Amino acid sequence: MMKALILGITGQDGSYLAELLLGKNYQVIGMVSPKNDIGQTNIENIKHKLILESGDLLDIDSLKSIIVKYKPEEIYNLAGITFIPTSWKLPALTYDVNAMGVLRILQIIRDNSPHSRYFQASSAKMYGLAENVCIDESESFKPENPYAISKVAAHESVRLFRQHFGVFGSCGILFNHESPRRGEDFVTKKITTTAVKIKLGLQKKLALGNLDSKQDWGWAPDYVKGMWLMLQQEKSDDYILATGKLHSVKEICQIAFGKLGLDYQEYVIRDEQFWRPIKGKQYFGNPKKAESILGWKREVEFEKMIGLMVDYDLTNISNTK
Repeated sequence: MMKALILGITGQDGSYLAELLLGKNYQVIGMVSPKNDIGQTNIENIKHKLILESGDLLDIDSLKSIIVKYKPEEIYNLAGITFIPTSWKLPALTYDVNAMGVLRILQIIRDNSPHSRYFQASSAKMYGLAENVCIDESESFKPENPYAISKVAAHESVRLFRQHFGVFGSCGILFNHESPRRGEDFVTKKITTTAVKIKLGLQKKLALGNLDSKQDWGWAPDYVKGMWLMLQQEKSDDYILATGKLHSVKEICQIAFGKLGLDYQEYVIRDEQFWRPIKGKQYFGNPKKAESILGWKREVEFEKMIGLMVDYDLTNISNTK
């Protein structure tokens, strides 16, 4: 039986990846940080099938203990600080977790488990003020915040260990990907959850910033399939996972409120604290490399994705009302 270690198993991506791997008859080990536990709601239905170990990206001894104990064929690092405002408040911690944490893992693989294949969740935020609108793997990184800087450092560390030490390390450069399990700090989830609360009479208004802001938003379960495919290849490499399309915050509002029979314009208000000017070009990812080499396919498009998130929130909030 194949063994896989997932760091960040309780998050959106980690929980979907765990379900995918269990379906492929893997033994799945998940690392949970006792200091930064976000709760286990996302894995509640599969918890009995998992092996959960306590560990932290800041603690090399805990990482080594888990990796040496299980010697997993695959290691997926989906853990870390992911919310950009947090990275501005705690830049040193963000770098220690997101960048140095990856170096700790790579060093352990090199010295103790060289057969392990490693996946690193890189971010489209590494491109910052990109020169092009359509981004492929050749685009230069221009990080614009502490989070992006930490992700570039981690990404380059994987490349270094791959080239210098022969570690099988692949990076998935992930553009935004959403699901009902998305944290409420993120705008997609904030919109769908608040729209449902307004429909149910639990809230009156939704405060947002720039409705014209656009992102490349995909469906998280599709993206974890891409992660798994990267570690099934003969050679490790880096791949962009994206939809190749831009959608605005306004479109999310239209779809979410519209599904509930509401006009978003009657409820959405502009709040200066959330306002962010659009800097540079609004760009999307080119997934052709992943599609052609990995055979990666997306199954859920943007409008359906927002609809699924609304359906989930409606059921969930109605049951807890």
